[in-house]
Amino acid sequence: MKNINKKRQAFTLIEAAIVLFIISLLMLLILPNLNAQRQRAVETHATAMVSTVQTQIDLYVNEHPEAQSVTINDLVTGDYLTPKQAQKIKDLNITVANNEAHK
Repeated sequence: MKNINKKRQAFTLIEAAIVLFIISLLMLLILPNLNAQRQRAVETHATAMVSTVQTQIDLYVNEHPEAQSVTINDLVTGDYLTPKQAQKIKDLNITVANNEAHK
């Protein structure tokens, strides 16, 4: 005689749907927060690059007191900035005016 009341060890369709619903709900809560964190990291990086450029401008002016105005190209040719840093500065739209770096 077979045991008809034997329980299965698998998930039912309802249980699987509930698990998928919970996972999608968590994703909806987490993804916007990750995008906000990414944007904040980009802004922090831009602020750090402005500070780096300003420091390099100050060093250049200290070593070249005859320089009236410093450009990014002056900093690159004087080995104060690498070409990769100069490209990043252009990408971040950092400008130099009156020997001061601005975003």
